[in-house]
Amino acid sequence: MAHEYKPSSHPVLVYLASLSPSSRRTQAAAIRKVAQILVGASADPLQLAWHEVRYAHTQAVRSVLADTLAPATANRTLSALRAVLRESWRLGWMSGEEFHRAIDLKPVRGERLPAGRELDHGEILALFRACDDSARGRRDACLLAVLYGGGLRRSEAVELDLHDVDLDRGGVRVRHGKGNKERVSWLASGATDVILSWLELRGTEEGPLLFPVLKGGRIVPRRLSAQTVLDTLQVLAKRAGVRPFSPHDARRSWISHLLARGADAGLICKMSGHANVQTLLAYDRRPERARREAGRLIHIPSACP
Repeated sequence: MAHEYKPSSHPVLVYLASLSPSSRRTQAAAIRKVAQILVGASADPLQLAWHEVRYAHTQAVRSVLADTLAPATANRTLSALRAVLRESWRLGWMSGEEFHRAIDLKPVRGERLPAGRELDHGEILALFRACDDSARGRRDACLLAVLYGGGLRRSEAVELDLHDVDLDRGGVRVRHGKGNKERVSWLASGATDVILSWLELRGTEEGPLLFPVLKGGRIVPRRLSAQTVLDTLQVLAKRAGVRPFSPHDARRSWISHLLARGADAGLICKMSGHANVQTLLAYDRRPERARREAGRLIHIPSACP
């Protein structure tokens, strides 16, 4: 099942070109997974004859995904498969009947515990206190201020330029959000003071808000990488005595804490760049806390004298 398409009419490339950079990486991995299921571990999605994929193939892919992945991940992968086949049809490689038969798949059912975790207020405080007064410490505090204080994804944080930050009103403009959506997120109280502290060392020249800081404190005027964000949070967590957490956990915590303080879910949805409130509520960790407290309502007495 191999075929060589022209780049301009390759269903995978046409589909990926329609996505934002962050979604492109995720869905490219999903397409690679589908190709591996169809033809083997060494499969190259760009060499696969996608227009020859039929219902029997897609049903087999669904079965493997249902057995090996969480339902949400399996359905996201099936969405990528359907999208590639849709482009095959649009580009004239498949008939409408072949396309509709191939994508006629039931969603994978099931439920998993929510991913990630919420950082409590004590952990947030410990992380900021772990940022000293050095150049790297101030940069790290600024990073926390936009991840937790503004609910930004790490890809959005590293794409921030200085002119995207409204220090007078306390807002940040996200120009390249997920789904190519532009939005404004309003920062937590005190976040602008943290950013200003970093700017005292960074300077106020235009360019990325967040710069790399080398050992010895030398600031390098170029854009921070998404990997550096992850590495930085791991170092901070260890220094602060906080359980490991991901950049997205900071965003989850921001959403949960705003909801707990009574903020309107619709407004949070707009600030976070979510498509709808139901997606937003998947980040809410208040029900998890309530269940934990419910479990503690009964007590097992110690058997020891």
